[in-house]
Amino acid sequence: MKIAVIGGTGLIGSRVVAKLNAAGHEAVPHSQSTGVDVISGKGLDEALAGAQVVVNLTNSPTFDDASPDFFRSSMDNLLGAADRAGVGHVVILSIVGVDQVPELDYYRAKVLQEQILMAGPIPYSIVRATQFMEFMDAVISWTADDDTVRLPATPIQPIAAADVAEAVAEVATGAPLNGVRAIGGPQVFALDELGRITLAHKGDPRTVVTDPTAGMFAVVEGAVLTDPDAHLAPTRYADWLS
Repeated sequence: MKIAVIGGTGLIGSRVVAKLNAAGHEAVPHSQSTGVDVISGKGLDEALAGAQVVVNLTNSPTFDDASPDFFRSSMDNLLGAADRAGVGHVVILSIVGVDQVPELDYYRAKVLQEQILMAGPIPYSIVRATQFMEFMDAVISWTADDDTVRLPATPIQPIAAADVAEAVAEVATGAPLNGVRAIGGPQVFALDELGRITLAHKGDPRTVVTDPTAGMFAVVEGAVLTDPDAHLAPTRYADWLS
């Protein structure tokens, strides 16, 4: 089938395109670099022409209170173009526990994206993933100085980007879920523990200090960013690090 992957040149999108094409589908990546702008709508009608499925992997350029406007405009434009093109299935990637952390602007924005998709005219699937292993360096950098890294003990279930892409590609080529599929890594760690594992692997001498007030994940209560009932991916964090 022909599948338009919007945001198809990024971390997950490029992998989704590669997996779909390797499986014999015609997956076409679209992004600002290919002339598609989901905020203005420029290029969307052309990008979606002839596509049976659209996978939307675009992301807000900020995580602050501007992110809801991004997802509102991008989804309205995308669903309008998909409806005109006769697309039969729209897939988005979201976050496990996204509806349990209203304190985070970005999470509220992703909930809005889900709600717009569910209320739209086209059969849909939502893939909710746990935190990407690839983001751990960024998480460490948010609260680091020359000697220490401050992290809360928030439970995290890291998943590799390659496993996320595999799951998204599988959902995209199946029947619309008209619901949510949760995916997660095979292990749960406290975030501060994961920081220590990461720094030790890199030979980084900095000390991880457990600080329940540090960083974006400090506002997360309990284990809402994990899901014991999720479809578990195979890649373990130690194997990914190596």
